[in-house]
Parts: sequence; C-alpha cells; structure tokens
Amino acid sequence: MSELPWQRVVIKVGSALIAPTRKGCSSRYLLSIAKFIVHCRLNGCQVVLVSSGSVAAGAESFKSTANAAPALKKAMAATGQMAMMAAWQRLFDFPTAQLLLTQNDLQDRERYRSIKETAFELLDNDILPVVNENDAVTTDAFKVGDNDNLAAMIASAVSADALIICSDIDGLYNKNPQLHADAEKIEQVEKIDDTVLAMAGDSNTDVGTGGMRTKLEAAEKATASGVRTYIVNGSSEQAMYDLQNGRNPGTVFLPHETPLQDGRHWMTHTSQAQGEIIVCDSTESRLLAGGKELKHTDILDVIGDFSSGDTILIRAKNGTKLAKATTQHSSCVLSLITRESSGDALLALTVDKTPIISNHHFAILETQ
Repeated sequence: MSELPWQRVVIKVGSALIAPTRKGCSSRYLLSIAKFIVHCRLNGCQVVLVSSGSVAAGAESFKSTANAAPALKKAMAATGQMAMMAAWQRLFDFPTAQLLLTQNDLQDRERYRSIKETAFELLDNDILPVVNENDAVTTDAFKVGDNDNLAAMIASAVSADALIICSDIDGLYNKNPQLHADAEKIEQVEKIDDTVLAMAGDSNTDVGTGGMRTKLEAAEKATASGVRTYIVNGSSEQAMYDLQNGRNPGTVFLPHETPLQDGRHWMTHTSQAQGEIIVCDSTESRLLAGGKELKHTDILDVIGDFSSGDTILIRAKNGTKLAKATTQHSSCVLSLITRESSGDALLALTVDKTPIISNHHFAILETQ
C-alpha cells in the first residue's frame, strides 16, 4: 500500500451522496468514504470533512417539500443537520466536532482567524471537524451558496495539502458524458482558464446546489492557495481505494507554483466585496504596474453602501476588476471626498501609511 502524499486533506461530500433519495441519510455511499478517512488518520494524515446534506436529510420529516419556501428549507436544514452528524458519527470510533459557518463568519477577519484556531485545535486533539454551511440561520446576504466553495475556503484556512471533492461524477469531461458518448475525461488540469470553465455543465441532481461550475470555482480557489484539488466519484468504492493508493481516479487540478499568501488569498477568494470604487485610466495603469496609492482625484465613482472595515472592489472605468481591499472609510465619506473640488486629500493604499485601505488586506486581481 502506497504511502499517503498528504499531511492534511479536506474532503467535501455532496448531498447526492449523503441522502441520495431524500429519505434521510444513507450509508450506501458513505462507507467507502469513511474507510478512506480512517485510512488517512491511521497513516498520520489529518482530515477535515465538509459535508453537505442537511436539507436533503431533513426533507423526510416534513409533509411537503416541493417548491419549499426559505423558512421551510431552514427548518429542513435544522432537522437534517442532526441526522447528518449522527450518520457520520456512527461510522467512526473517534470523536467528531460540528462547525457551522456562514459567509459572514468567513468575511470577518477576526472570526476567520477564530475558525482557523478552532479547526487546528480539533485536529491537534485527533478530533474530526465536520463543516457545513449554517443553512438554518443564514440569509441570502451572508450565504456562501455551495459547499464546494466553502470546502476550498476551509482548505486554504487550514493549509491543506489536498482538497478532495466527492461528487456523483467521475471527474471533469470535455463535454457532458450523459449526452455525448464520445465525451472524454480530463485527467489533469494545470490551469483553470476559459477553455476549462467552458466544459462545466449544470448539476443533474435535485439534492445539491453545486454543479460542475462550482467545483471548478472551488478548484480555482484551492489551487491558488497551493492546494492540489481532486474531483472524484464519491459513490465509487474503487475511486476511494485508488486515492489511498496514490492513484488519480478522477480529475486532478495542480496547485499554483507560487501560491497566494494567506491574507491575499482571503481577500481575493473568501471576503466578498460590499461595494465598489471606479477609478480613471491612469490609475488602472499605475495599480497594475504595482503602484498602491490612490488620490481622491483618481476616483470617478463610489458604488454601493459600505462601512469602514468592509471589503471593496476597485474597478477600471471599463469594468475590469483591478483589486480588492479593506476600506477604512465608509461609502458616504468616500463619496464626499470624491465630490470635493479642492484640497489635497490623499487616499493611500501603501503598506506603511493606509488611511483608507488596510495594509494587510489588499490584493491586485488578475484582470478579468
């Protein structure tokens, strides 16, 4: 048996594997995944489990779930979360811990640090963290939206070596394999570009929210942090056996050669922008050339309603995303400064003096 190439992995398991019939949790597909987790732990590899399925698992407890309203979905999630945790715990002879998160938790830098500290403390004590979005309480404004991307954020937070996304498909195909007999599986992806993204199709199940597009988004986030990412068929016992023996049973996405540092990765891929600043053409050129200084005369417009400490997006006049940063002034104040026709107001983005932007939370984005 091959030695595992990882010291820490994050495994994401989708709703279609937890509750494939929407009649409660089933161990049908979970047994082989649980065996893989046990194998990892016995061989010195720490594991964080990101598990979907609370809504699907809780559906059987309600009379009618067709076209469920948000309140009903939250009630289903609250009910199903208990069943989901119990299903996992039955498969292990070691303790598990529940971490329920929202985008708001990940958005706040202090809470984000707290999540990391808690996860590491659990891992150091040989406890399996089981992470899920807190669907019972979250609102649209503070919703991650899918556990593929949540898993990528967690993989970055815990400095994982690998992210394994267990789906009900064998990997990424160049076209939909259910519609095209000549579809070919892509075994390795070095860079996620427009060509790769174009291969993504919609989810063919009604128990999960994440189709292939969200899995590619998650892979993009994780690989940018230096995390090797796999999309595998979690319903296949052979696939899990191949993984633990060093073989790739699905599609592997190679990590970036120069991963983003934690702060920049958090800013780029985890923290959501609450508003925007539009800058002139000369400012765009200066920022892309490495400059980090923004004068009040550079700002053309302030969009959205944001507060001091929020993440904002800096855009060019043509819509190109240039940077994300943490503002130290509200949209109201910035709008006022922008409208001033005189004065020497300086809005600096430099590391050593940052009256507007936090010096630790600034990230130039790839132009898109």
